[in-house]
Amino acid sequence: MRLPGAPAREEPFALVATVKGGERLTAVDAAAAALGLAPGMAAADARALAPALALAPADPRADAELLEKLADWHRRFTPLAAPDPPDGLLLDISGVAHLFGGEPALMADIERRLLDQGFAARCAVAPGPALARALARFSSLRSLAPQAGQAEIDAAAARLPVAALGLDAARQTALARAGLSRVGDLLARPRAPIAARFGPEAPARLDALTCRTRDPIAPRFEAPNFMAERRFPEGLVHLDGLKAALAALARDLGLLLERHGVGGRRLEAVFYRVDGAVKRLVVGTSRPLRDPARLAALLNERLAILAEEGLDAGCGFDVLRLSALETEDAAPPQTAFVAGPNETASGAEDSPDEDLADLVDRLGARLGPRRVLRLQIRESHIPEFAVAAVPAAFARQEPVKVEGLRPASPRPLRLFERPEPIDALASTLDGPPLRFRWRHVLHVVVAYEGPERLAPQWWRAGEGATTRDYFFAQDAEGGRFWLFREGFYEDAAAAPRWFVHGLS
Repeated sequence: MRLPGAPAREEPFALVATVKGGERLTAVDAAAAALGLAPGMAAADARALAPALALAPADPRADAELLEKLADWHRRFTPLAAPDPPDGLLLDISGVAHLFGGEPALMADIERRLLDQGFAARCAVAPGPALARALARFSSLRSLAPQAGQAEIDAAAARLPVAALGLDAARQTALARAGLSRVGDLLARPRAPIAARFGPEAPARLDALTCRTRDPIAPRFEAPNFMAERRFPEGLVHLDGLKAALAALARDLGLLLERHGVGGRRLEAVFYRVDGAVKRLVVGTSRPLRDPARLAALLNERLAILAEEGLDAGCGFDVLRLSALETEDAAPPQTAFVAGPNETASGAEDSPDEDLADLVDRLGARLGPRRVLRLQIRESHIPEFAVAAVPAAFARQEPVKVEGLRPASPRPLRLFERPEPIDALASTLDGPPLRFRWRHVLHVVVAYEGPERLAPQWWRAGEGATTRDYFFAQDAEGGRFWLFREGFYEDAAAAPRWFVHGLS
């Protein structure tokens, strides 16, 4: 295997890592393998056999990241693609092989594309993941029909070495010492003695290999329920072509969502480049959306950002996929008998709420969904907790029911995030201040409303929260302030303090 863009080597090459205190080969190229070198061999022995051998330290983390990228690229063939460490991939091609001309044509296409990227690969197809993995690594048999019978599966598995079971080294050594070198040797023996001698893992792996049980495939990304896809043999390289393709995918996905009575709340567009690179863009919506024009507008906003950051089309994108990652039930829009000038394609006139939602969605697509905020009412009578700034795309559209928590007096137009302390002189023990100094300016109170007493929640009584008496106070210049006193004058332990919490 050679990384894309790496220079071709004439001398044998291998990766080396420290294993149990000694350096051993972890991977070899074709030239090294031709000289008899193999993974697991001591580096000193390899040097003795091939003095010209070039060594480089292994990087397991980089290998794992590369394997994940390859798994993402293989999602062009099926949404269910998973890494199979250390050097394999598992694809669930149920129901998709016919789109590529059948299993043999699909395997040839995958191997050819990987070879173009600098990877030597070998594919195999079988009714179960464990058998497919074993055929690709240990057998000349490339394909076993998904509808193959149990006898045919057992016959194919019987010819494999016991290493195909995927057992640990200790069990493989024990099997070899017992004279069991082939899977067929295990199939010919009763299960109970095998489990008793080699542990329950041996018959479990034997059942998986013969497709009596099925190993799960854990893809990096769950397959979405609603997805539209288009393929372009020539590859798309221009931004206008990508926008047109996204518009077509938005129409396909919109029809699919409408058929199921849902709307998308989170959409993902994936661009598969010819050379193996994968580009993704994700947009969120403030309400269930399936109108193709609005979907395309949001995607174009994100695509413009991607283009500004440097959209490298390379040799072109040959597969585009649009998916609805999250959906919600959506009622069909109200239609009109006669189309008006302000009506959408469905016949429904845009409402102010829809216009605001469109603005929120487009700003979120351009700036990021968590940077566009709106105030949302919370079920609390404490002013600081009565509202919260939340991402507008995820905020609840319906007002929160706050029965029993409705304030006794109106709230100021501007509420400070944190109350600011003031120096105040009160006229009476329970009344507002006669005058107060705030931000170095003296204000004389000429009128007031209140008090409104707000007590802390009972579960916060031990956290230092105190009772507050709120007043609306107007000074001689006409300014209106929302003041509160924290504490009571009767309390000898601590003197009450005054704060300004908002302006009207």
